[in-house]
Amino acid sequence: MKKIPIGISSCLLGQNVRFDGGHKRDSYIVGTLGEYFDFHAICPEVAIGLGTPRPTIHLVKIADSIRCVGIKEPENDVTERLRDYAAELRPIHADLCGYIVKKDSPSCGMARVKVFTGGQPHRNGVGIYTEEMMRNNPLMPVEEEGRLGDAGLRENFIQRVYVLHRWKQMLEKGLTVSGLTAFHARHKLIIMSHGDYRDMGKLIAAATKEDLAVVAGQYILLLMTVLKTVVNRANHVNVLQHIQGYLKKELTAGDKAELCEMIERYRRGEIPLIVPLTLLKHHFRKAPDPYIENSYYMSPYPQELSLINEL
Repeated sequence: MKKIPIGISSCLLGQNVRFDGGHKRDSYIVGTLGEYFDFHAICPEVAIGLGTPRPTIHLVKIADSIRCVGIKEPENDVTERLRDYAAELRPIHADLCGYIVKKDSPSCGMARVKVFTGGQPHRNGVGIYTEEMMRNNPLMPVEEEGRLGDAGLRENFIQRVYVLHRWKQMLEKGLTVSGLTAFHARHKLIIMSHGDYRDMGKLIAAATKEDLAVVAGQYILLLMTVLKTVVNRANHVNVLQHIQGYLKKELTAGDKAELCEMIERYRRGEIPLIVPLTLLKHHFRKAPDPYIENSYYMSPYPQELSLINEL
């Protein structure tokens, strides 16, 4: 499979672009995700001419505005240069299916970046470049490398990347009502695990050739917003039980009891999600169902990533 294009802060790939001339190479990103993602490395601070090494910058609240200025040279305000650079890269960002940024960075951080007010730091800021990029690209999954250490957040980010990638592949083939309907059907169980899919279903059901582009835009924005919610065990249990219903005529009493036990043990946190999913796949190999077979829920991304093993 062709690698998926992903933006990334250059330092995370081992490039010496940090303010101190160093890097923050992340072995999981480079070694594991690099097998599936085609990384497009960007360092906005270097790109706007700050150099390496360089005087450090930070976020400061001035009146009602957040500015990115030099720590030792507060007159060195690079706020607009960072915003302009993000705007300049908008065509490049539009081709990406996700972006991994450097945590705590005044240019790249996604959340909880220090903002100084009256000399006191408050972790409520967003890096200037990343803030502008996210504003311009509301569909794009964005995550910080530090948060990828959390199994739930990591799975959530990668799942969203693959969903957006499949969406773009569908658009490349040409948008049709039937294509949009099929896309929704294949992702319906994934959506169910994150929240309510009914609003999206109503959008799809009412789509016509005349308003298809508008409906598709509303649909994907709603979908990518819903998918930001990290799935909990209760929601996964709900979907697993729903899937089990497609086997009610095929399972023996013993098979049903075993499957119910595995789902219950998953609910209690005794086993990972991969266990009941593997058992379900086993039963569907013996009794195939077209809807379940076409659904991405049980295989949302390459199994080699082993994300489900940790949920």
